[in-house]
Amino acid sequence: MATVEKRVIASSVRAQRPGGGGAAPGADPGKDAAKKKTKRPKKKLLIIAVALVLVIAGAAYYVLVMHKSSGAAAAPPPPVPGSVAKVSSVSLNLAGGHYLRLGLGLQLTATADAKTFDTSKAADLAISLYSERTVDEVTVASSRDTLKAQLLAAIEKAYPKEVMGLYFTDYVTQ
Repeated sequence: MATVEKRVIASSVRAQRPGGGGAAPGADPGKDAAKKKTKRPKKKLLIIAVALVLVIAGAAYYVLVMHKSSGAAAAPPPPVPGSVAKVSSVSLNLAGGHYLRLGLGLQLTATADAKTFDTSKAADLAISLYSERTVDEVTVASSRDTLKAQLLAAIEKAYPKEVMGLYFTDYVTQ
């Protein structure tokens, strides 16, 4: 009789040990272990990538949105000073028969036109504020500074974005 030679070239089924090994028939236990090892690094890599994207998105939000909104809350730049408009001196009656001779200079902004600027509102506000004051109110430095601040606030309100400062050019009491 002739001998038949059998050769196994490739087989996907491996011999199992007696007593089982827990693997299903036709499954390769080496492949299962390799799959488990490759899944964990992929999960870790995915978690790290998501965390990195969140950090970058948070930083971009802060720089682009929060930083600009804090800049918007800041005060606008101060106006650029222009020329000074003189208000002609006026004599005001004070309490007790005294008088005050008051001359003003208004610091205009660069956007205000000094040639067409009308100072009559400023003169009227000064007359209204200083008339019938006592000599002490207009001569004591602290009350004089308070009156000047009140006059400047009233003038800035009357001339919005045109007047930025106030100077006394004439200030004589008797």
